[in-house]
Formats: sequence, structure tokens, C-alpha cells
Amino acid sequence: MSEESVDNVVDGDVPVAAVEEVAESVPQREDENPEAVEDSQEADSDGGDTVEEDADEGDADSVEEDSGEDVDPLEEEGDIAADYLEELLDIADLDGDIDTYVEGSRAHISIVTESQTLVGPGGRVLEALQELARLSVMTETGHRSRLMLDVAGYRETRRKELLILATEAIESVKETGEPAHLTPMNPFERKIVHDAAAAAGLVSESEGVEPKRHVVISTD
Repeated sequence: MSEESVDNVVDGDVPVAAVEEVAESVPQREDENPEAVEDSQEADSDGGDTVEEDADEGDADSVEEDSGEDVDPLEEEGDIAADYLEELLDIADLDGDIDTYVEGSRAHISIVTESQTLVGPGGRVLEALQELARLSVMTETGHRSRLMLDVAGYRETRRKELLILATEAIESVKETGEPAHLTPMNPFERKIVHDAAAAAGLVSESEGVEPKRHVVISTD
């Protein structure tokens, strides 16, 4: 997909079909340290993040001094992304309510809808849409965003499915002592399995290359 097409989606000039096209162009990033990576769009250099965070803090201080009010950067991220997504829904003629909240160190956005259009097969459109929402925040604020987007409760449903799958694999490893190779997953999904394995006192690692990269759970 061309840069012009991506820019049009960010600007809100292209309907949801363009988001599906973006989904095909979004690369799957490998989780070099899967136990630490939280999703597929966060593999950024520490140095770059440090510089940006310092600059962001300076900008935030300036805003607070000018307005006399405390500005929560995460709430601002949620508001910016919500405005962008609301405009996209209008253009695509899709129904959905947008909820935003802050949890931990990131903004969360949930599109409440019965439509699966913005989820796509295997959540591919959702992942692309999340990237675009983050891009809209960066365009507005000048700094990277780690916001998490969910549509139609897909991530929560998928999380429950993965926990069941991980539990079965963990029980198998404990009973047989043999490693368990799970099916290919994206980095966000693998992180859920890594956390479950660690909580059970087992070891896990990612093997293979995208899109067949998968988690292997073992005793050591």
C-alpha cells in the first residue's frame, strides 16, 4: 500500500476498505524478548524512547504552565485516538460506541459494536487499525503511543481462549515432562501464553519466523 493511501486513512478520507488494505501492509514484528514484549507494535529502541519521553515531559510541563491545569498524556492519547476512530466509523457508515480509559501505563480504547468488520480474520484488521490510531496520536502529539485498541470484545475473548489453550499445554508439560509446541500466534497472543507459563513456574520461548512463530513451553 502506498504512503499516500496510508495518509488518506489517517486523515479520515478513506472508508473501511482501505483499513483492510492497510492490514495487508502492516508487518508482523518479531518479539526478540517475548517475555518482555507486550504486543507486536512496541519493539522500539530504548534510546529513541528515552529521548522522546524527555521531550514529551518538557512539552507537557509547558502545557501545564500555560493552562494552569494538569494534563494526563494518556488521557490525551485516548481522546485523540477516539476522535480519529469516531470519524472513521462515520465515514465507513459503521455503528459503534467508543469507550476510553487508562489502565497501568497505557491508554485503552474499546469500540463497542456487533460488527466484525473492524476485527477481520484473525484480528488482522484490528491490529492495523490500532497502528493507525497510534499513528494519529503521534501525528498530533509528536510522540509514540502504546495505546491498546479492542473491537467488539475481540481481545478479551481471544485472551480467554488462549488461557484455556495455555492451561492445557501447561498441564501436559507437567504430566509428561515433554515440551509443548503451540500453534502460531501473533506477538500479542504469545505474550499472554508466556505470562501463563511463567505464572505456572514453567519456561517458554518463541520459535520460528512470522507468520509461523509459535510458543514452546517446557520445564527448563
